[in-house]
Amino acid sequence: MYYLMFTILLFLHPWVPTGAFNTSIIGGKAAKPHSRPYMASLQIDSHHVCGGFLVREDFVLTAAHCYKDRALTVVLGAHNLKVKEKSQQKIEVKQFHKHQLNPLNKYDFDVMLLKLATNATLNNKVKVIGLPKKNGDVPDKTKCTVAGWGKKHATGEAENVLQEVTVVIENRNDCKKVWKKFVNNRMICTNFSGQKGICQGDSGGPLLCNTKAQGIAAFTGQNCEDYRYPQVYMKIASFIPWINEIMQ
Repeated sequence: MYYLMFTILLFLHPWVPTGAFNTSIIGGKAAKPHSRPYMASLQIDSHHVCGGFLVREDFVLTAAHCYKDRALTVVLGAHNLKVKEKSQQKIEVKQFHKHQLNPLNKYDFDVMLLKLATNATLNNKVKVIGLPKKNGDVPDKTKCTVAGWGKKHATGEAENVLQEVTVVIENRNDCKKVWKKFVNNRMICTNFSGQKGICQGDSGGPLLCNTKAQGIAAFTGQNCEDYRYPQVYMKIASFIPWINEIMQ
C-alpha cells in the first residue's frame, strides 16, 4: 500500500520528497574531511537512508519522512561512509519523535527528533550545531550551504564521501507562486537556477546559514535538476518551541 500511494502522489504532483534511499548533492564538491562535525548519516542495515544533524549530545534533528518504522542507526564523525574511520560513532536510535501534526499533511511539519540510546562523545570531529531563534527568518539572496552523502547528478551513482554546495535563499512569495499550496511560512526555499542543491535522499540534512542550521532538507521537483522548481526546506525557527519541548 505504501508504494501504491507513493506512486499516486508522484502522478498527481510534479515533485517528490527527498527521502529516497539514494542521496544527492547537485553541482557541489567534496567537503573538507570532518569540516562539518555536526553531520549525521541515518542508516538501516548499514546503508545510508537520510541525513540529519546533531543538536545535543543525545538528539539528532532530521525530516519526519525519514521515519521507516525500522531500527535506525545514527553515524556521527563520518567523512567517507565506506571506510571504517576511527572518528565514527555509531549509536542506535532509542526514540523517534515525529511532529504530531505531520500525519495530517506529510509534506508539512516535516520535522523529527531522534533520541539516541547513548550520548555522543563530543570532540573535534563530532560537535553539535547551533539553532536559530524562535520565529526568525533568513533574508532573500542569503548564501547558505547544504551537505549530504551521495550522487553528484540525478542519474549518477551514489557518492560515499560527504558533498557540499552553496545555495541562495529564494523569495518565499516567488516560491509560493511555483509551488502554490505546498509551500507556506514554515518553509524556506532556495533558488535552483544555478543547478546547485539537493536531490532524492538528502532529506533531513541541514541548510546552514551564518553558522546556524536554518532549514531541514524536505522536497524538490520530481526532477531535482529542474531549475523551474525552488528547493524546499522546513524552517527550523518555526519549530523551536516544539524542539525545546521534546528535548526537555
